[in-house]
Amino acid sequence: MSVARLFGTDGVRGLANQDITAELALDLSVAAAHVLAEVGAFNGHRPVAVVGRDPRASGEFLAAATMAGLASAGVDVRDAGVLPTPAIAYLVAEQDADLGAMLSASHNPMPDNGIKFFARGGHKLADELEDRIEGRLRDDWQRPTGAGVGRITPFLDGADRYVAHLLSVLPHRLDGLHVVIDAAHGAASDVAPRAFREAGAEVTLIGGEPDGLNINDGYGSTHTGRLKEAVVAAGADFGIALDGDADRCLAVDAAGGEVDGDQIMAILALAMKEQGVLRGDTLVATVMSNLGMIQALGSEGIKVLQTAVGDRYVLEGMREGGYTLGGEQSGHVVMLDHGTTGDGTLTGLMLASRVAATGRTLADLAGIMSHFPQVLVNVKDVDKAALEANSAVADAVRAAEGELGANGRVLLRKSGTEPVVRVMVEAADGDQARDLADRLVGVVRAELAL
Repeated sequence: MSVARLFGTDGVRGLANQDITAELALDLSVAAAHVLAEVGAFNGHRPVAVVGRDPRASGEFLAAATMAGLASAGVDVRDAGVLPTPAIAYLVAEQDADLGAMLSASHNPMPDNGIKFFARGGHKLADELEDRIEGRLRDDWQRPTGAGVGRITPFLDGADRYVAHLLSVLPHRLDGLHVVIDAAHGAASDVAPRAFREAGAEVTLIGGEPDGLNINDGYGSTHTGRLKEAVVAAGADFGIALDGDADRCLAVDAAGGEVDGDQIMAILALAMKEQGVLRGDTLVATVMSNLGMIQALGSEGIKVLQTAVGDRYVLEGMREGGYTLGGEQSGHVVMLDHGTTGDGTLTGLMLASRVAATGRTLADLAGIMSHFPQVLVNVKDVDKAALEANSAVADAVRAAEGELGANGRVLLRKSGTEPVVRVMVEAADGDQARDLADRLVGVVRAELAL
């Protein structure tokens, strides 16, 4: 791999059969079993793992390698087959399994793939455990033999259990609604339309014919054009777009207007506050969420706690504060009362439930907030490490913030993998946002040029 740390913010990901090989999947699985055993996660009993994948062709051999590694280390494996990432996380918790593994590259193109592990309860592994797993790759180890090796069995009713869970937490049925679902030819191609239909909705499905090669290809949350066309053509109430592993959801209203993650979170936050289940009257979002959402929710008595970019940091903020709702502008929404990770199908169901319960259109509900214009510029080939210590850049940021006052904000972020500083300016006036962004970009280039 080309990065210093094998694990990124969402597992290990790269080009399948080049970066992400069968050998790597097997070695990671063996190391994960050893590390979790060493920290007492198995508590002296024979461990059990749940393994799933998205429909990518490479997932077939990578899942086989992952299960082989776990079984060779003495772990019994339940093969859940093709299911969304949140389904695997749920099943790990529901089955009281000791760990889980998901083979997916989420919204990435088909040639990529990845592997992420879940600890007991369906939670992502801590950074420290991932580092220990990486450090144990290809270590010599005492291999079990005979009855000590793990057994691999199919998890035949995993999808049934997951759909039943989704329906059990839905606050209002969807009878009378017509919803278009774009499943991105991904992991939720079967379970998402099934859940909506069993909840009472009429469903039109697009992007629901995975063949191993077409995942995310022109469909899904990163390509919403076809969904917009399908919603309007069908005269549907609205549509939802999932990604390849169905851990995120964007929406489209009846007129084809896009409803992003900030609008979805605002709608759900208000609904949960009314129901008395928005703990602390707080939403956890990242620093990239639009100021329009923050101001709109503030006027409704809802606080927004902002974290660094990445669902990992959203989850950390939620768990530390005991909050129940969080997410990202990209549509990655977490409801900790019902799951441990972002769940696109659950998000879509909750959104549909709100539409059905209120009798209002999605466009009307999304109108709770107005988007402030955001200008984002990636300043390349700069010394990002010098960003915080540069006084000229700090002075320029303070000056821009002074001009914006309460009606805008400035954010400078370092890329995690490239010599890039990201400059974001948000303002009520788009021209002002562009002017200030251009000014800040000039300062960053002048001061941090390599």
